[in-house]
Amino acid sequence: MAGHPNGDPGPRPWNNSPAFIHVIRNKRSFTVDSRRPEGLAIVKSLIAISDVLAENLALGTLGKLGLDDDAIRGVSPNIVILHLPAYGRTGAYVEGRGYGAHIDGVAGSTILRGYRDTSPETNVQTFAGDFFVGMHGGLAMLAALRYRRQTGRGQTIELAQAECSASMFPQSALDAAWNGRVAGAIGNRSTEGLVPNGVFAARGEEQWLCLSCRSNAEWAALVDYLGRPAWALAPDLSTVQGRRKIEDIIEAELADWIATRDRDELFRELQQAGVTAGPVLSAKDVTEDPHAKQSPAFQRLQGTEDYPATEFPAPSFTFSHSDVTLRTPPALLGEHNEYVYRELLGVNEEEYGQLEADGHISTTYAPEIMGTR
Repeated sequence: MAGHPNGDPGPRPWNNSPAFIHVIRNKRSFTVDSRRPEGLAIVKSLIAISDVLAENLALGTLGKLGLDDDAIRGVSPNIVILHLPAYGRTGAYVEGRGYGAHIDGVAGSTILRGYRDTSPETNVQTFAGDFFVGMHGGLAMLAALRYRRQTGRGQTIELAQAECSASMFPQSALDAAWNGRVAGAIGNRSTEGLVPNGVFAARGEEQWLCLSCRSNAEWAALVDYLGRPAWALAPDLSTVQGRRKIEDIIEAELADWIATRDRDELFRELQQAGVTAGPVLSAKDVTEDPHAKQSPAFQRLQGTEDYPATEFPAPSFTFSHSDVTLRTPPALLGEHNEYVYRELLGVNEEEYGQLEADGHISTTYAPEIMGTR
């Protein structure tokens, strides 16, 4: 299976799936079967000592488990509750289920991706909304906690993932509202009308360079660097409006020229000449890039029996007086059962053993769930 170490998912594939482990650093994992009364009681005990409950389940799932908002507040009146439904808790799509690909479509992302002559059905899934919504959710939780500190009252937050994701594309929304234009895919061209703006193939296999001129001064610098070729000297090309008229020709000329050049050498020379350019890196290139190695962008975390020691993306910000490095590697399923049950919930030895025997405490999924994976 792609992505697993050596292509082998192993006996516990959920512990080394890249789609999972890259988001569970600095987290703890415990197991409980909340479908059973004793499991629901355990969940409520944990809610009672928690500041925040965040969930992104299909609408109504918590209610079916006996954990609607009233039940949650019955256990912890001042807890902050964050709901992250796909399409909100009201409206035409309220009953809809959605994963990243579906939310991309409803948010208007899918129709904007790709080249001008391609169909949305050729797009790859990006799940950009997952990360965007997560950041907004984290900020909303912090704001609600601050409010609780000031007033003593918790709040319920609704953050519809599709609505939140749609805010990533303000240009398209405003253009439609103001001008009646429906935006479509434009490849690597600029949504701001900059020319040139694109990704071009450099010499070698899968070597790509991104180049953009954000001003007429940058265009002049590019023309000088190119050696002032005849095709670039027409007077009307000194303005972006003039360049926009022959954007296809400019792109073709640049593509022919860049195809003969080494990507990294060209990137550095263009930067020195005052032209915005950069290499398009593969995932492997990113982790091995000299700039990334000299920054806190990646942090090596210890491995487990399920995956080797690995460079993980670290927080993209630093504080002058606080440590924001990764504290713990991705949590394995049920890795912190003892901590949660014994230390947080005060379960004694006999009770812990019974919960294990009853299948609440485990490091694998329940047998009936395993059968669907």
